[in-house]
Order: sequence, then structure tokens, then C-alpha cells
Amino acid sequence: MKGRGDCSLADLLGNATGARAGRLRRSAALACAGLLAALLAGCAARRSIDLAGFPPPDSLGERTRVLELYPGVTATIVAPARVDPTRRVDLILYALPNGNTTAQTIGRRPAPGLDWHYDIQNIGAQTRALRARGMPQAIVAYLEANTKSWPEWRRVHGYARANARIVEIVDQVRAAIGNPPHLVVTLTGHSGGGSFMFAFIEGQDSLPSWLERIAFLDANYNFDWSHGEKLVKWLRARARNRLVVLAYDDRNIMLDGKKVVSDSGGTWRASERMMNYLREPFPFTADTFGEFRRYRASQIEVLLHPNPKNEILHTVMIGEMNGYMHALLTGRPDYDRGETVLKTARAYTQFIQDDVVLPAAGPPGVPARSSHALTGSAFIASLADVSREEREGAIRRELFSGNMPSFLRQLRTVTVQATGADSALHVVEYEVMPDYLAIGSDDDFVRMPMLPYTGQGFCDAFGFVLPTRKMVNDIWAAAQVHLDPRPLTVEREAPATFLQHHRIIEEQLKGTERGARGVFVAGIKKDIVVTGQLQQRPNRVAIYGWHYANGQPIQPLYLGHIDWYVDYSHGIRPVRRWMRVDGVRRAYEDILADPRLSYLLSDEGPILVPRYEKP
Repeated sequence: MKGRGDCSLADLLGNATGARAGRLRRSAALACAGLLAALLAGCAARRSIDLAGFPPPDSLGERTRVLELYPGVTATIVAPARVDPTRRVDLILYALPNGNTTAQTIGRRPAPGLDWHYDIQNIGAQTRALRARGMPQAIVAYLEANTKSWPEWRRVHGYARANARIVEIVDQVRAAIGNPPHLVVTLTGHSGGGSFMFAFIEGQDSLPSWLERIAFLDANYNFDWSHGEKLVKWLRARARNRLVVLAYDDRNIMLDGKKVVSDSGGTWRASERMMNYLREPFPFTADTFGEFRRYRASQIEVLLHPNPKNEILHTVMIGEMNGYMHALLTGRPDYDRGETVLKTARAYTQFIQDDVVLPAAGPPGVPARSSHALTGSAFIASLADVSREEREGAIRRELFSGNMPSFLRQLRTVTVQATGADSALHVVEYEVMPDYLAIGSDDDFVRMPMLPYTGQGFCDAFGFVLPTRKMVNDIWAAAQVHLDPRPLTVEREAPATFLQHHRIIEEQLKGTERGARGVFVAGIKKDIVVTGQLQQRPNRVAIYGWHYANGQPIQPLYLGHIDWYVDYSHGIRPVRRWMRVDGVRRAYEDILADPRLSYLLSDEGPILVPRYEKP
């Protein structure tokens, strides 16, 4: 029996002979070829990764999405029009240099009056050239901090916290493109982007198996032996892993009469430190490579420009000399056998775009719930006899994977009007989840108490914030259904009690006129809130609310519990970070910090740090 689309010459020819048979053979062959091409095209289309949230391809054949992965941190992901998950997919994580925007880093053709930064890296054009040179499924993620400096961003946020967050940011970028099975990742960056790279190295015990290449593009300023230990372990783990370093002799560079680097700083000295550490496990051979001194080991290439004219080559190497392209191509047999691009003639001119227009940034969506995910009751059962740390890790894992009921994704709008000190009426609008954060399916879920840091982590990852005391009151007033508190007194901190209280709420909802699942409900939990008092009382959790039906809270604002304390009554109600004030889009933090507008969200004046951060 032939399947649909099968094609047989014998069927088409029948008893035909001679010239007629020849014509029929040619016609049949063409018909089969056309049908095969159509089938293959259909298969290719079906194999394409569904880049959910990405717009259609632009005139360059690229799909671009800008994700806000943390307040002030964006990842601009640029992918080819189609990505086949059955083939190798190259994800290039490019950490921006100090002082450059993403648009400037992508690059465009020069024009009168245009900022010169647009024509020094041209990573967009270089990536398109890479696709034409054997990396057709190259996806680049431009990683930008609002400080325009990754070293400064890490300093402001605290190095340990920043390092952990950067590891999470990389995971979010991978998730945003669907984590295809043949995904390999390159970690690279220029100048201060090296700080992002080192943060990723420092933020975990060992480097992941999906990381195939690390390329420091005149960016390894802060290398020390603690980094070397992890790099050696990573290189030894898989023969395909590769480390590439580009640097130049910057020791005597002068700008405005002063040395650019200190007597112990710069990438030339950092590269020497790196090679001194690596040469014992990986013996180097030395030669020249164009204008560079080249030091090679089995999986390592260090290229050092001696800079005989004592020029500033910091960006010249990366852009004009195609250093980014070379760092991505070196070590690939088809490239190594041919002509190098590492020279002073741009290899990507034809791919430079005329302009850069980026879409607005938005948060990544919470992943769709897997059909194999744990139900709420099964998840509670899995928490028996686990430590607090293990429990919070499990909560985080389930939430980040999208294991939550679908109705929580249907946000409700809260509108608040108030008159400020300027005697003018102002309006703020924001979106909230209709119920408290929960784990499980629509039919079997549990409202899940958790540490403030776990709730904050979920909010950070998906574009939410935690409310203030005033917002809890306003959310309660806007809710469709109000229930009276039902306190419990036995084993308040036990997961079994979390489930018991959840079931009490479900019974209460059944007895209301509008108790359908997903209703906008209040009066069922104490909210974990943010408050300015947390700055004076660190290492605490602030709770408030659990209103009676008359609008009075059972729990005044309270900071008496240590930050690791959790009981059955605590709830996380995520609120969208981006709001509208008088119709204008504003960030939550900006509104709370503005003395003229903070009263819209706060009854205690401006709040400068409206979040939970581990000390």
C-alpha cells in the first residue's frame, strides 16, 4: 500500500512505449521531484523551532525580540527566520562593552551626524557573515545593563548576588529560544563585557556541558587563578570545548596625556597571567599569525597583538579586523584550512544594515505547563522530610518551569485615583494575578507559601514585582470576591498545613456566588510586601493583610519574623512591573522613588529599594 505522496513511474507509465513513454518518464520525474521538494519544504517548516513571542522576519531575514530579564537588564535576541531543531544551533551570548548600547553594538552604516559607536563593532553584520560561512543557525543575544557597564552593574548589586543573577539570565535566554536539543553556546564579550563572562564563571561550581566556547575579546582584565581552575576543568571535560583570547599590548597606551591602564592592569598582562596558569595542563606552542603573536594548545588559542605603533586597538581588533568572527570560527576545520578573516580588511561589509530599529523590551512569558508536571498535591507530598533549602529550590524549579494553574496567567487590572501634593488628580493602572502564586494544574493545585527571596526571584524572572501595603489594600478593594480569614494554629510551618489551608480556601470559594476557579479573590492570605522599613531592618520578611470582609486587615504591617520564616498564611501576589500613570508607561521602581507620585503606590512615602535581596 502506498502512502500519501508516494510516486511510482510504473503507475504513471502503464503500457506506454517509445517516445510517448520517454515524455511520460520525464513528466513523472518532474512531478516526483516537485512533490518531493514540497514535502521536504513542509517537513522543514514543521521542524522549525517555534520562537514564541518573536515577531515575523524583517527585511534582513531575522527575527528580533528584546527581553527585560531583570530590572535594567535586557537581552536582545536576534535569530534567523527559521531554526531547525534537528540540526546544530549556535547561541552566541555577547556581553556589551562599557559605554555602548545594543543598537550601537549591532551597528549600521555611517551617516552624517551619526554617533561613531555605530561603526566600531558591527556585531550584527559579523553574525550575518558567520551564517554565510558555515554557522547558518547562529543566534546572538546582546546582553546590556542599564549602567552601560557590567563591572559597575555587578558592583552596585553586590558581586555574589550579581553573579547568581547572571547565571539565571543565561538560563532565561536559553529558555527564550526553546532550548533546542542540539544547542551549543558561546560566551563572549568585549571590554567590560568580560565582567559578565567572569560573573558567569564565578556564579557556579562548574561550567555547564552545553557551553562549547568562551571567547574574551580584549575583555579578560580581571582574570585570576580562581577562574583558571574552572576553565581547566571545563576544557578537560570535553575535547570540543575551546577557549579563545584576543588582546593587544596596552601597557603604554596614552590618552589625554595619561596611561589608559595601570602599571598592573590591562588585557596584555591579564593574558600573560592566564597563559602562566594554563601552560602547565596545556603546553603552548608559539608562532606568528598575521600581525599577532599566537599561542596555541589543543583547545586554546591566545592571540596577542604586539602593537608596535602604540595605538589604541581595543575596538579595531574586534570590528575592523573581524576579531569577533575569527573567535567564533577558529578551531572549525573548514575555517582553519582556509584563509583567515583576522586582518585589517572588513569581511562583513556587504552585511551591514542601513539602520537599527529594535522592538520595545518586554518580560519573558512564564513557560507553558508541561503535561508531565507534578500536581499540587503530589508536589506537597514530595516535600516531606526535606530541608528548607531543598523545599525552596523545589518551589523555584516548579515555578520557573511553568508548573502553575492557567488561570493565574489571566491578569486583572487595578485602577487607583488619588490627588497629590500638586492638587492634581493622578491615575495609576497595574496588572495583578487574580490569586496567590500556586503550583500544580487547574484541577489540582496548591497556593504555595515561600521565602520572600523565592517569590522575588520569580517576579524578577518574569517581569513582576511584590506589592506595598497600600497596593494590598487597593487590590483587596478591586477584587471580585472577599473571604474572611480562617487561621490555623498547629504545625503552621509544615507543607501539610499549606495544603490544609489551601483546601479550606477552596471550600470557602465553593460557598460564594462567584466562586469559579480563577476569580479575582482577596482575604485569603497575608501578603509578603515591600516596605521602606526593610532598609532599617534587613534579614526580615514583611507581611501584611489577610483582610476581613469589612476591609480591616487581620495582620498589620509586621517585620517581626526572620527572613527564612514561612508559614501557611503567607502568600505571593505578583504585580506587573510596568504600570501606567496618567496613561504613560512607568516602571514600578521609578514611581515609588518619585516623591510626586509615590503616594499612588505607597502610604509611607517614597521607597527606594522595593525588593528583597539576599545579604
